[in-house]
Amino acid sequence: MPSPVPRTVKAVDTATLIQLDTQAIEYGFSRNHGRGWLAEHAAPLALHYLHPFLLHRAGRRPELDPHWRCMLLLTVRDGQEIFSLLDVWPASFDRLPETLDRAAKQAIVDRLNHGELSTQAQWASLNP
Repeated sequence: MPSPVPRTVKAVDTATLIQLDTQAIEYGFSRNHGRGWLAEHAAPLALHYLHPFLLHRAGRRPELDPHWRCMLLLTVRDGQEIFSLLDVWPASFDRLPETLDRAAKQAIVDRLNHGELSTQAQWASLNP
């Protein structure tokens, strides 16, 4: 049986990423960055990358289940790329355009899985 989670990577600008994070907060998804965190710390002109990897069911609000847990390659204001997670509503993810070729997607997945990136929590602890 094929996975319901799309095997893709999508690039998003900072404004779109903040919108997705705001939606995650409003929907009560557990993986979000908290109000204002991305606006304060994400590089304003960067592209960030979302890679869904898990079908997540919270159970508290069945009308919002399931949703996708995404690995996020996030560029912060100091130019560093860090690893984070973001829960995304499937319809919102589907509306994001496909702009990356296969090689670019694979390179991003490789960085997320094997790039020895600092996590958002590690970076935040060093950059209060």
